Amino acid sequence: MSLSSSIALLEPVAAGGSLPLASLATIAAVSAVGAAINAVAGGGTLLTFPTLVALGVPPVSANATSTVALWPGSLSSMLGYRRELTGARAWAIRFAMPSIAGGIVGALLLMVTSDKRFATIVPWLVLGATGLFAAQKAVVRWLLSRATSAPPARFDVNGHLLPPTTGLLLAQFCVAIYGGYFGAGAGIIMLAALGFMGLTNIHQMNGLKNWGGVCFNGVAALMFVFSGLVIWPIAAAMAAGSILGGYATAGLAQRAPQAVIRGLVTVIGIASSVWLFIRMTQA
Repeated sequence: MSLSSSIALLEPVAAGGSLPLASLATIAAVSAVGAAINAVAGGGTLLTFPTLVALGVPPVSANATSTVALWPGSLSSMLGYRRELTGARAWAIRFAMPSIAGGIVGALLLMVTSDKRFATIVPWLVLGATGLFAAQKAVVRWLLSRATSAPPARFDVNGHLLPPTTGLLLAQFCVAIYGGYFGAGAGIIMLAALGFMGLTNIHQMNGLKNWGGVCFNGVAALMFVFSGLVIWPIAAAMAAGSILGGYATAGLAQRAPQAVIRGLVTVIGIASSVWLFIRMTQA
């Protein structure tokens, strides 16, 4: 996709129109807010993706561009948890295989999905992701309670994690398909699956979750780069906004009222899904 055609996709839908540069500035600003939300409570995608669609970006390109633009942030999150993967090398290696395979399948499914078809699916995806986001706190609370009540069933006598079961690897493959296709909310599904498998160290679980996300998002992003779906001016604006937003709010993340932020993101997610449903019926 050429630069001129990429910028043409940024033609605004608002009456009277505005400059593409203004649209890029809007995307950068929303991405900065999304990064700030991610630093506090997660769920920034529920803000950025509907914004791209509202600005007239085709849904499939919006999804592919978001995946590419936000993958470096996923990588940095994983690196932040790398020490928590000590003793879990066998899991990390085995976890990567279904994550990469599922990410490839999910990306291929997106690439063969027309914008018209994806527009009918995406309201359900946003609504489902909002539900997963709303349930995240309850799931983490359950995982933390297991840390004090459940026996360490997945560890050997040396304190190392036993290899994951075939069932968990199959579950991860399915999660990775969703992750490569859309992805919002995939992390909480992985955390819940790891909890059901007997893991109790929330930090180690977050490390494995981030590693799985880097794998399926990374392979999907690589495929999107060569597919022609990525709108590079948007990707650059999102990346710049995310970096600035994450840096500016780094010191505020621990002091922010998470309950308020979570409630706001949930409302935004529900409102976005309703708007997408209305948009679908009017198309």
